Amino acid sequence: AGGDRGRGRRAHLLRGLRQGLNAPTGPGRLTLDVILRPAQATQAAAWVALRGQTRENPIPADRLAALGVTAASWARDVEQGVLIGLEACRGDHLRGYAFGDSRTGEVVVLALRPEAEGQGLGRRLLQGVMQALVACGHQRLFLGADPDPRVRAHGFYRHLGWRPAGSLDPRGDEVLEWFAAAEPPRSGPT
Repeated sequence: AGGDRGRGRRAHLLRGLRQGLNAPTGPGRLTLDVILRPAQATQAAAWVALRGQTRENPIPADRLAALGVTAASWARDVEQGVLIGLEACRGDHLRGYAFGDSRTGEVVVLALRPEAEGQGLGRRLLQGVMQALVACGHQRLFLGADPDPRVRAHGFYRHLGWRPAGSLDPRGDEVLEWFAAAEPPRSGPT
């Protein structure tokens, strides 16, 4: 019975991600050869590697491991439906991803390769995960972002409708929140 519940939960989460894949795109330069797809646990090592290659706030594999995040733990959380995510791929090459926690409504990570920035991928990935989290029943979504206005993420999330919650998370990141009842995920240039 536990396995059936896990498969049912995974199917429900995949439906939410497919809705996210069909999110309105608005203006942007998303190239036709980049596809968005539900994250597959077999790609976990690539997620860890990419996280260490981002332009701002890269976290290498050894530091992720010290935080308890490994390819094995990430894959397990995806397989169990704890984390739901989208990948942006060009052919066999991972360009970026976004993941959310299906239990809490937290957008856990959004990461892009530097050469994939400015193409609308970050916005599309974020919107897709937001829609999947809303499909899980969350009305309030939240994330932690660098409070420094010189960091790209600071303006990126605010431009898409995220607002400060008035607190910092344990890592010192500013908590931003977005309410599903207030508005749909906003589209706009990234």
